[in-house]
Amino acid sequence: MTAGKTPLPLAGIRVLDLTRVLAGPWCTQTLADLGADVIKIERPGHGDDTRGWGPPFLRDGEGGETAESAYFLCANRNKRSLSVDISRQEGQAVIRRLAARCDVLVENFKLGDMARHGLDAATLRAVDPRLVYCSITGFGQDGPYATRAGYDFAVQGLGGLMSVTGAAGGEPQKVGVAVADLFAGMYATVAILAALRHRDATGEGQAIDLSLLDAQVAMLANLGSHYLVAGEVPPRQGNAHANIVPYQVFAVADGHVVVAVGNDRQFARLCELLDEPALVGDERCAANAARVRHRDALVPRLQEKFMRRTRADWLCRLEAAGIPCGPVNDLADVFADPQVRARGMVVDMAHPHEPALPLVASPLKFSATPVRYRHAPPTLGQHTGELLLEFGYSAQEIDALREQGAV
Repeated sequence: MTAGKTPLPLAGIRVLDLTRVLAGPWCTQTLADLGADVIKIERPGHGDDTRGWGPPFLRDGEGGETAESAYFLCANRNKRSLSVDISRQEGQAVIRRLAARCDVLVENFKLGDMARHGLDAATLRAVDPRLVYCSITGFGQDGPYATRAGYDFAVQGLGGLMSVTGAAGGEPQKVGVAVADLFAGMYATVAILAALRHRDATGEGQAIDLSLLDAQVAMLANLGSHYLVAGEVPPRQGNAHANIVPYQVFAVADGHVVVAVGNDRQFARLCELLDEPALVGDERCAANAARVRHRDALVPRLQEKFMRRTRADWLCRLEAAGIPCGPVNDLADVFADPQVRARGMVVDMAHPHEPALPLVASPLKFSATPVRYRHAPPTLGQHTGELLLEFGYSAQEIDALREQGAV
């Protein structure tokens, strides 16, 4: 059987997606890329909040703006959109009917919202114990902050990430993309896959409690461990590394380069390139731990040497010497980069308003079950009638739901 005909890893898994903005949609897009049938539930007339988060917006064939923002397009491919008003009893009944025939439900409403609608994990899993129900919230299902709304920016601050991001001595900085949301979305994906594996083994689904703050604290990684082991609060290092020197951005004659010296042998080779052989035998520099302690004296000396050549010259020399390095690219550089292009990290998809809509591709590469780009990010409610028919609604029932404003 050829790779193109091999069933995708999650073929046959149906996901009911009651998420919006980024953390939840990032999770469900990953599941969709893996082959799950993801049904995106959106509020009629409004839809996912990010549809309006622009400009830029996708343009229609006549040059006018559509309701699809670039932000929305980044996290909603391979899904079908069904518009349902879950504040109405008729809409809640639709969700319960769909959930009974789905394997996974993902939601990111505030604590208590789903219970008020009779769509919480306990209610739905009482009907179908095989259901994997994943709740993504800012702060989890318990604890003193559980009822608060969770926003990536605030969580980056509360979870410590901003305290270690930004220039040394400067103000705290958030990361340029919403990493608390994205980490939570990826952790949710992992959790759902594990819960499906557990269900395969036992026949039982389960509820997953995934919070942005928990994910953010977990992703502090070595810096979290730094504090717990040493009892020291790590300072902001700018583009430098708390535990390795030199491991940072250096200004060069025409821009900036990343230099990531990972061991003492690489440092010795760097000293040769910089015409600083004496540093290799200097007890303040010979070993990484000493370089970390004496970074304030060492780094300016290295920086002065880096300013003497261009970016292209340094990258050529550093790569030839086996010293990890790279340019600091803007996004135009990124998408023109030959490695990015060779890896197929841009994919064109046919969209109702654009025959070849360019999107960032999935990074998942499989030898037997490559990601297939089956559905462009949907227009609001694009698949409502189609999906309701699939779930056994008659044309008359669908018309009635439309008249009631439920779909």
